[in-house]
Amino acid sequence: MSIKKILIVEDESLVGHHLKLILTSAGYKVTGISESVNEALTSIDEQKPDLVLLDIHLKGVQNGIDLARKLTERNMAFVYLTANFQGTLLEEAKSTMPFGFIVKPFREDDLLTTLDVAFYRHQNSLESSRQQEMELNQKLKDIRNYDADKVQKLLRVADKMQAYIPFDYLNFILKNANNETLTSIGFLRIGFDEYQVQGEQELMNITGTNHATLKNIYTSLSAINRAKYFSDEELDHLCNQNPLSKIIADTYDFESALFFPVGQDNSTLIQYEFYSRKGNTYGQQHIALLSRLLNALNYVIESDRQHTTANNRAPVIPAQPVLPKERPYHFDGIVGQSRPMLTVLDHINTISPLDTSVLILGESGTGKERVAKSIHTLSGRSGKPLVVVNCASLPANLIESELFGHEKGAFTGALEKRTGKFEMADGGTIFLDEIGELPIDLQVKLLRVLQEQEIERLGGKGPIKIDVRIIAATNRDLEKEMEEGRFRLDLYYRLFVFPIIIPSLRERIDDIPALTNHFISYYSKKYKKPINGISPEAMMQMLDYTWPGNVRELEHFIERTILLSKTLIIEEVSLPKYPANKTNAEMQTGTRMKTIDENERDYIITVLKNCNGRIRGANGAAAVMGLPPTTLHSKMKRLGIK
Repeated sequence: MSIKKILIVEDESLVGHHLKLILTSAGYKVTGISESVNEALTSIDEQKPDLVLLDIHLKGVQNGIDLARKLTERNMAFVYLTANFQGTLLEEAKSTMPFGFIVKPFREDDLLTTLDVAFYRHQNSLESSRQQEMELNQKLKDIRNYDADKVQKLLRVADKMQAYIPFDYLNFILKNANNETLTSIGFLRIGFDEYQVQGEQELMNITGTNHATLKNIYTSLSAINRAKYFSDEELDHLCNQNPLSKIIADTYDFESALFFPVGQDNSTLIQYEFYSRKGNTYGQQHIALLSRLLNALNYVIESDRQHTTANNRAPVIPAQPVLPKERPYHFDGIVGQSRPMLTVLDHINTISPLDTSVLILGESGTGKERVAKSIHTLSGRSGKPLVVVNCASLPANLIESELFGHEKGAFTGALEKRTGKFEMADGGTIFLDEIGELPIDLQVKLLRVLQEQEIERLGGKGPIKIDVRIIAATNRDLEKEMEEGRFRLDLYYRLFVFPIIIPSLRERIDDIPALTNHFISYYSKKYKKPINGISPEAMMQMLDYTWPGNVRELEHFIERTILLSKTLIIEEVSLPKYPANKTNAEMQTGTRMKTIDENERDYIITVLKNCNGRIRGANGAAAVMGLPPTTLHSKMKRLGIK
């Protein structure tokens, strides 16, 4: 096995040389010690290390997070080293997708363990990426031979690309048949595998643009010659220069974009345009992926010449294009079409076919077990057992026996041999719910199971090989648990290969009507009560409630309401009274005055509510406040407004 090469990026000389001694003694090759971002980039180009160990605070204008973004674009492994991981700094660091964190002062064992896990995670992510990329490349090639018109083919391209390059809107810029003018076909995502197709007529109807204006917009369009992604001020600049981007971004409140040219002179398809409602969605890694898929992308619709539009007319859009189902998606009763939940469904769909460990994070009542069941159902292990273990409900003195089993006579009361949960799950999946409750000594043994795929029964004579996929979940802040010594760093990063974060119900209020109707339908059948809906007034009350117990609280509330209801429609609801927030409660008692930031936050939230959450466009919150959209986004980020 080749020696791993590590670059140290640290501007404290003593710390840097101390790290070098530790790493060299452990068998690593240290390619150098850099004190600034520019120095590090030069060293990376020359020495090509396998991993970069970098401090956040460095000499010069740029810091370690700036370097980390460049490393992410290059798909390089890196681990943060710092004395301070607090608040917004931690959130900014996490957004760069590091492969580990080390907090100063550190123990030598913690450093080496973190590096070992970082190399494992990086290799695992590379293998997963290669496998997914090969699958996508083949899917794109298959679309070329698919017997359908251009719109149907592009619809399939959009659906296949979603899992790899997330978007809310994918716009295809096309060349008209007999001249050089351009047109477009867009696909707006409205569900997990549902898209609304927008040709020229649909675009005019939705944006309120007339035919002459849209024709002028298309006439002024010019194809780009290199790929580029946009966010913040760059997106504003794009919209000022590109009127088609402006009407699309303003209509749907998009905050980032990625343009990728096909680069084929004789191609009907000129350019891909990805748009997202989330800022900073796209990066160099997406451009690199598209570049590797260029051959498949270039010819995806070229075999469909017979459907090419003639006489300078826009393509004819079918009334309701249908996306062919290659296989059914079983999300185990997960209800939701909001943007946060679509992200969760995308992650489930992406990770299910792989054997990677998954860590599900979210508040109590958000549906973590349903996500775990969906991953198992969609995996190649679906025909094998799914064993669910609630770590919080197991007595401390019986956890090891429950998980790993015991032999007869292994301890007082062990009257017969017992098969543990891991053996029961052999060939299938084990779901460890509330893993944050697992005692430290059991965490060590669980780490061994992850690493070696073997267990040992209490009183047993040797290890037993197993084949189990581990899905874990917790509502605890595991980073805080690690800081306070209650959760092992190495186990955290071994599980954190693929995290799925489930939003709280207050972060996905758009799903409340669908969830409500789902539970009304279920419990009215269960209790044989002819209740088939809810009044608009009652629904408004439910939308205004904060739902601290999340989906579980909503479900139990609907069940209770149906049991008590005496009408065919739920006319009114009785919800607990919670103060909107602590600040309001304090103001009512006159104990304190709000700060400037608190007043600004309240003002922005009020304007956003009045604008139905819209930021961009003539009726958006930015226009109402007289601010550029990017300035408003910066203020929202600083004030913690989501």
